[in-house]
Amino acid sequence: MSSQPSHLATQLATQLANTKNLHPTQQWLAAFMSTQKPTTPLPALTQTALFRLLSSDITTSLASDVPNCILPPDMHNVNVKECRLQGPVVVQLLGIEDMSKSRWEQIEAIEALERGEGTKGREIIRVTATEGDDDSGAVVNKGGGPHKLSLQDAHGTGIYGIELKDIKGVGLGMSIGCKMVLKNVVVARGVLLLELANTTVLGGKIEVLHRAWKENRKVQLKAAIEASERTARSST
Repeated sequence: MSSQPSHLATQLATQLANTKNLHPTQQWLAAFMSTQKPTTPLPALTQTALFRLLSSDITTSLASDVPNCILPPDMHNVNVKECRLQGPVVVQLLGIEDMSKSRWEQIEAIEALERGEGTKGREIIRVTATEGDDDSGAVVNKGGGPHKLSLQDAHGTGIYGIELKDIKGVGLGMSIGCKMVLKNVVVARGVLLLELANTTVLGGKIEVLHRAWKENRKVQLKAAIEASERTARSST
């Protein structure tokens, strides 16, 4: 009996690594397995584990000692014109900005999402949450872009990424804590150049971070607008 959970845990870890590039720590895996029945089929176990990992903080749930699965220490070197991140590296979203919109337009977009509205072309549509949705207001608006993303790996290392081309699942409606897999990404002056071919959105949300970001983002944008206006007035 004692070897069965260990064998099942090994199978689960292998499945998560092979299908989603997720490498949970032994501590996370042991804690998760302690809440599951030994008779649970592997597919059901994998789905439950995936949901919990996508809702977790990867700095505590994913291993940071797996080769090529974290950002190299010199990845931020702005003096390096270009290098390549081989990966696959799993990162989580800490912030997102639509670079095509002014600060006021970003505030309006955030408020539209708060009202449950998304955009389809130039038409505003009402979005209704359905059971099982990751976030009742997480409508990924692809009307703008490119987007600037603040990302973090399992080691806690942060880095910025720029969406060069539209990536499915990337937009202002993304949940903070959303997990992404990066593979074979060009890095220019310490910034990841993201596109559909090298970026896969897994989904997920860290509720605490998401709530804090939503509450603070408008405040930060308005503060930046006021600072710009003060600078403009002082220079005249």
